[in-house]
Amino acid sequence: MVSLVECPRDAMQGIKTLIPTSEKIAYLQQLLSCDFDYLDFGSFVSSKAVPQMADTNEVLNGLDLSVSKTRLLAIVANYRGAEHALDAQYIDVLGFPFSLSEIFQMRNTHTSREEAFTVLERIHNACQRRSKELVVYVSMGFGNPYGEVWNLEVLLYWVERLAAIGIRTLSLSDTYASANPERIHEVFSMVSRLGDLGLIFGAHLHARPDQWKAHVEAAYLAGCRRFDGAIQGFGGCPMATDGLVGNIPTEKLISFLTAQKEEFNLNHASFEVAYNHAKRLFSAYL
Repeated sequence: MVSLVECPRDAMQGIKTLIPTSEKIAYLQQLLSCDFDYLDFGSFVSSKAVPQMADTNEVLNGLDLSVSKTRLLAIVANYRGAEHALDAQYIDVLGFPFSLSEIFQMRNTHTSREEAFTVLERIHNACQRRSKELVVYVSMGFGNPYGEVWNLEVLLYWVERLAAIGIRTLSLSDTYASANPERIHEVFSMVSRLGDLGLIFGAHLHARPDQWKAHVEAAYLAGCRRFDGAIQGFGGCPMATDGLVGNIPTEKLISFLTAQKEEFNLNHASFEVAYNHAKRLFSAYL
């Protein structure tokens, strides 16, 4: 089975015009009916840094979760945010951004990598106590635009350290939309050989509309079976210099996996409604 992670949080968070809470709830409710494995729906981070996500708790309280098996995922960037997510009964999964770049980690969470690693270990232990899942988003997973050393050995070093503290799901992220298919295949081929660590590796990729298939195919052929996407590719990488770069379009990802005869959870009728809903919603605020 391939796991699908729909990411409306990533699609919405960079939009400057605040989307009314009621409209977020209506859209997320429709996405819940699609039966994705995971829904990356919101984040508990600084409202100054990401104003669009300031109403995450209100959005959560407005959702009817009795009609869906989809697991809710919320992004946190420090322990305080993690506490909010841990206290929310219906949040199943916490996501934490950990960067292979010291510079980007400092810019993103105002901590060094070692400090972030310490926080991450503390969050992992808290998740274990509360029976919550933790996903680590390994940013700069396919390269480093800051001139810092990046190679497979650096990636392997941090993967092994994360595994050693009990992390089991790592989503490798193309943070700056700088990856190419060759690098993506190389990275997933390397991590797929770490079976003895009991890890699950996902792909959080960004691409231009004409690049998505090559990127997804490279990860898939190297063994990746967990993919993040967003309907119509909305959102993506705010740091990318190319304005056409976005998330992997979920509808394209579904078509690709169908062509591979892969099994995945999806209510196709509900997805069609959600697709049309997304077009109306995002055209009104982008």
